[in-house]
Amino acid sequence: MSGYYIAAIYREKPSGPSPDRPELGRMISDLQAGELVVAEKMNRLSHLPLGEADRLVQAIRQYRVRLVIPGLVDLSEVPSETDAVIYGDLEVKQEMLLRLALQTARENYEEMRARQKQGIEQAKASGRYRGRKPNHEVHERIITLREAGNSILETARLIDCSPSHVKKVWLEYASAASLETA
Repeated sequence: MSGYYIAAIYREKPSGPSPDRPELGRMISDLQAGELVVAEKMNRLSHLPLGEADRLVQAIRQYRVRLVIPGLVDLSEVPSETDAVIYGDLEVKQEMLLRLALQTARENYEEMRARQKQGIEQAKASGRYRGRKPNHEVHERIITLREAGNSILETARLIDCSPSHVKKVWLEYASAASLETA
């Protein structure tokens, strides 16, 4: 986009249907009125269900910024001096296009996840799937932090992983420890 100053670039490592993404939150908190937000693709902005995606878009728009997604028709360039009825009609159509793109991004995400799950099930059935190899260094850090009295949530935050991962590792460790003492 020529003619604009790039204030910041926000890159998100995690993907998926989570509204709690650190870089997204940082971007929203950095927004100032009149700015332009460019999302590389619709699916980089959101894989959320439509209602949550709408809330995310409103959280961005409350700062009176313009949201642009390349490939999505942008009718906001139409001069505001255009007839009020025509301009209002264009705004409604722009909103409809955005909602359609958000819904399509969600459906594509769900379809990809379903195909991935189907592929994993087929690989498991044929004995070819072994899953991701465990990261023993992370597991040791989880065990060390939990033994030091850190909560599951605090351990997850310190290691930058999910609480469910901490629970899984901790349960495996506790099960193995109880078998050794038995």
